[in-house]
Amino acid sequence: VRALADAPRKVDVDGDRRAHSHILGDATQVSLPVWSRVTGSRNHDRQAIEWKRMSNDKYQLKNLTTGKTSDLETLSGTVGPDVINIGSLWRDHGVFTFDPGFLATASTESRITFIDGDAGTLLYRGYPIEQLAEQSNFLEVSYLLLKGELPDAAELDSFKHSITRHTMMNQSLARLYSGFHHNAHPMAMVAAIVASLAAFYHDTTNINDDRHREIFSHRIIAKLPTIAAAAYKHALGQPFVYPRNDLDYCSNMLHMLFSVPCEPYTVDPLHAKALDLLFILHADHEQNASTSTVRLAGSTGCNPYAAISAGVSALWGPAHGGANEAVLDMLEKIGDVSKVPEFLTRVKDKAGGVRLMGFGHRVYKNFDPRATIIREMCHQVLAKLGQANNPLFELALRLEEIALKDEYFISRKLYPNVDFYSGIIYRALGIPHSMFTVMFAIARSAGWVAHWQEMIADPEMKIARPRQLYTGPVKRDYV
Repeated sequence: VRALADAPRKVDVDGDRRAHSHILGDATQVSLPVWSRVTGSRNHDRQAIEWKRMSNDKYQLKNLTTGKTSDLETLSGTVGPDVINIGSLWRDHGVFTFDPGFLATASTESRITFIDGDAGTLLYRGYPIEQLAEQSNFLEVSYLLLKGELPDAAELDSFKHSITRHTMMNQSLARLYSGFHHNAHPMAMVAAIVASLAAFYHDTTNINDDRHREIFSHRIIAKLPTIAAAAYKHALGQPFVYPRNDLDYCSNMLHMLFSVPCEPYTVDPLHAKALDLLFILHADHEQNASTSTVRLAGSTGCNPYAAISAGVSALWGPAHGGANEAVLDMLEKIGDVSKVPEFLTRVKDKAGGVRLMGFGHRVYKNFDPRATIIREMCHQVLAKLGQANNPLFELALRLEEIALKDEYFISRKLYPNVDFYSGIIYRALGIPHSMFTVMFAIARSAGWVAHWQEMIADPEMKIARPRQLYTGPVKRDYV
């Protein structure tokens, strides 16, 4: 494939495009190819406008054996790498592309989240994660992900009211927990209960109805904390705790987890703040494995609760949402600060099979911006709890310090990610290991429903159907 590059033209930034100018670093003029405006009738974002643009770069694929060539269309987003449309390869050349794990494949077009892994940048609808973590809260961020814009005071109040009024579970649904074994993993229970929501709310699962989609989105964000807390209480053998409408989202979560009927429970504001921060940082992360699973399942037109349940199950994997639990397991196995050098030596020995959990990221080739934010909160929570000398935190700091100075890890761009510290905070808050991924699912629900809505509203939506490179037996006769 060879590129034939034309110089991009300068065009003025105005109207809807002005919203992107702060990302591109120029308030009045940026170097962009020509834009075309496409309005989709099923798009229910505030502006109901989808922007597409053709890149001036031209690519050509040539079969060196036959000499046949094809021109490949190139598309540009508002920011980030261009993409090559390879949809014509099968038609023109009879071949598929091969990219296991989607390392270099853009599976969809999205306006929700952008990551620049080399620069360590994470944007929700154009807003840097650092600004949202400092100035916003989880429900406001959820609104942003869903609607595309930050709400005004009235819109936020209305959204909070809707979420608050959808937190309770149907009592018949609550009785389903009695069918689970007492030591069932909470993620197994959450995935099953979420899938069963379709049996209780089947009258509002028309995916082509704007209002139904909105009701579903609010229900998922509202009910997941209640579903998760009930799974935790079931494992303990304690009675379920009902949500309280007078508490904010994260305070209510902690209340349902830790309060009991026989004595009062007061939520620590710092604990609620720490949980809110974790939820913001985990709310969305572009086309990750669980979000892609939600999109893949949702593309079939299935009921939306089934798609979210599929996302919950995908998140459960230790390579995805279970990573923070793996970090704590690793720290506990190391045991003492003095053993850190020996452990890192074993990590470098590929034959030993020892992995450094919480370092490195599939996308980030720089420091994970979320890890920088969460590191400071970790200090605050442990100091408030009188655990400033927490052995695991000291161990984590020492491990980070040594690894960041070691050329082996530097050359491989292995920097701490968000999972390295989130598990320590969850543990300090009293949340057990088995619930770590459940907390992740609650946060990621905002991103899941935002991506599901975006996909369903796309007039060009198609069922996802990947192809394969077949390496099995050729046709043979049954004997």
